[in-house]
Amino acid sequence: MPASKSPPPRSENLLTRPVKVVNIGLERFAKELESQSVAVVQVDWVPPAGGNAKLAALLAKLGS
Repeated sequence: MPASKSPPPRSENLLTRPVKVVNIGLERFAKELESQSVAVVQVDWVPPAGGNAKLAALLAKLGS
């Protein structure tokens, strides 16, 4: 017997509970949310190799 799935939340219920945000990258965005009492987890992330596609491809080969 397949597991029953609950229906997706209705759009009018989307923001009835406090918002919780995981922010990746731009710290200023997280600080703005925090100033509005929004729960935020900041993840410090930058693209591999600083966004250089050729260098990132070389680094990927080292990891495999």
